[in-house]
Amino acid sequence: TDSSAQRSFVRTVLMKAFHFFVSLFVSSKVHDTQCGFKLFHERASQVIFDTLHLRRWAFDTEVVLLCDQLGIQILEVGVPWQEVDGSKLSTSKLALAIVSITMLRDMVCVRTCYSLGIWKVQKRKDIIVNTHNMNT
Repeated sequence: TDSSAQRSFVRTVLMKAFHFFVSLFVSSKVHDTQCGFKLFHERASQVIFDTLHLRRWAFDTEVVLLCDQLGIQILEVGVPWQEVDGSKLSTSKLALAIVSITMLRDMVCVRTCYSLGIWKVQKRKDIIVNTHNMNT
């Protein structure tokens, strides 16, 4: 589902490009990795965050890839969102371009490192995933 968001034109263009690269390198099952809340079952969060390598803006993309590889269901629920002053992300065009390139590099790194076995997913049989649909 889509977030109820108000974004500048530049952020909208960057968001659409980012979503394209997420679907290309990470997963086509998720529409928005950056906006909204992330809630995890305790055991799932332990294995995901113990495995996580990225600590920058694109860490969400590694979380999505790990969930895919571990068979953990992801449910997207839209939330109201708007840009506000004081964001951690600078809104200058140069800063947005640099962050965007860094996030793309991180996504390529995630896909490459897991595909080549440089980074490994610690699969655990004791992860219990709640598969109930929150919309019902």
